[in-house]
Amino acid sequence: MIRLENIGKQNGKQIVFIEASAALQRGEKVGLVGPNGAGKTTLFRMITGQEQPDEGQVSVDRGVTIGYFSQDVGDMAGRSPVAEVMDGAGPIGSMIAEMRELEAAMVDPDRADEMDQVIERYGEVQGRFEELDGYSLDGRAREVLDGLGFSQEMMDGDVGALSGGWKMRVALAKILLMRPDALLLDEPSNHLDLESLIWLEAFLKGYDGALLMTSHDREFMNRIVNKVVEIDGGSLTAYSGDYEFYQQQRVLADKQQQAQFERQQAMLSKEIAFIERFKARASHAAQVQSRVKKLDKIDKVEPPKRRQTVSFEFQPAPRSGEDVVTLKNVHKRYGSKTIYEGLDFQVRRKERWCIMGINGAGKSTLLKLVAGASKPDDGTVARGPSVKMGYFAQHAMDLLDGDRTVFQQLEDTFPQAGQAPLRALAGCFGFSGDDVEKKCRVLSGGEKARLVMAIMLFDPPNLLVLDEPTNHLDITTKEMLITALSQYEGTMLFVSHDRHFLAALSNRVLELTPDGIHTYGGGYTEYVERTGQEAPGLRS
Repeated sequence: MIRLENIGKQNGKQIVFIEASAALQRGEKVGLVGPNGAGKTTLFRMITGQEQPDEGQVSVDRGVTIGYFSQDVGDMAGRSPVAEVMDGAGPIGSMIAEMRELEAAMVDPDRADEMDQVIERYGEVQGRFEELDGYSLDGRAREVLDGLGFSQEMMDGDVGALSGGWKMRVALAKILLMRPDALLLDEPSNHLDLESLIWLEAFLKGYDGALLMTSHDREFMNRIVNKVVEIDGGSLTAYSGDYEFYQQQRVLADKQQQAQFERQQAMLSKEIAFIERFKARASHAAQVQSRVKKLDKIDKVEPPKRRQTVSFEFQPAPRSGEDVVTLKNVHKRYGSKTIYEGLDFQVRRKERWCIMGINGAGKSTLLKLVAGASKPDDGTVARGPSVKMGYFAQHAMDLLDGDRTVFQQLEDTFPQAGQAPLRALAGCFGFSGDDVEKKCRVLSGGEKARLVMAIMLFDPPNLLVLDEPTNHLDITTKEMLITALSQYEGTMLFVSHDRHFLAALSNRVLELTPDGIHTYGGGYTEYVERTGQEAPGLRS
């Protein structure tokens, strides 16, 4: 239904695609993968017609509807999230707004002389609204918003008052409600908590249209896609199967290509040695000429492209005492909302607690209390005397100096470190080549998160308090972070919606519920096995 044929595309000096071809068929669920900057968003924009290829063509079958979710959600204000979402399904949103205005006019004594016209117009709009199944659409919009974590109060509030992350969810809901023939989703898992992520996973599994998506959440990708298209070096390569199968095939294909390359290189060396040895002898001239012609005709096997992965040896964390954090009889309220009422909780050395709980349960509040970024209304929060803490939260990114480059920020923080280790550190966190010369003010959210994480881990504390550390990190950087943290010998307390991260790093689970706290001695995997749920309140 959607085909890209021999696409060529160049952005400035960067060649993005060279004679690249791929297709999206009805019912396929395709994961689009490739390193940052490989051209994933460019490909989406070419399919939707927002950009044109320099060569080749993009064709979409007649009548096929496309819904495209990108990270650029645009302005939203002046109406409710429900109305905003329904607006994506056609004129129904504006009809609802007009019906509300007319209803207000009906009870306005100043407009009594217009009442006949108002009632007549209300009947017209309501009739058309019913024809378009508007009342059902309102319910479906609320169902999607509920799945994405909205309360009823939020659904009917002003969309303009929402944060950027919640506006992203509104934009995503709008696309999902459309139920187009083809869904193009660019990082739909960003900004979602675990419950919303699991709901979206189920929605997309049940979606009967074609799906093309990118995601930095490998578990999410693995459970949904049945085909992977990789962008690498300007070409598109398709692999049938889920994300895990793609990874296995990728390793196998690289091994086979490397073996072919080495065999050909050995053969070429022999041929070239023969030519060099006998080229001056008239008696071997015919043989030499024959072999030269043979070499000219050979299709050269290229070595496999090397993924740029930089490993880094992190310093060991200093040892803390056995009692790292102790919370006793902690009370915390925000306005009329009670978060904790007599919370007791202790963290001991080398424990890695992942904090679970539905939206509003107090996960981030607990991290703030431990980090000292918030104070309890009553009770005590005490850290051990030898505890050196590192706290990662989204606001930590605001502390970067916008006028300094990435490398200058690292040098300012670690003036004694020397250039080589700092460049290695930057490379490990995805800042290679000219990236280290970027000013901090122009960095994306993901780049800022990577820089803050690099600074935190270069001279590691013995207590890490991490609030959604994987937001915006690509799969490769996440894997590097998991590898680094799995060797970390300090204590961890963290919140994350990435199930692979949770399973790889936790050895304790603290679940915050309305009835109080529940603790689990094993990590996230054991929690899922014991409770039968991947997140609080969701039964699998």
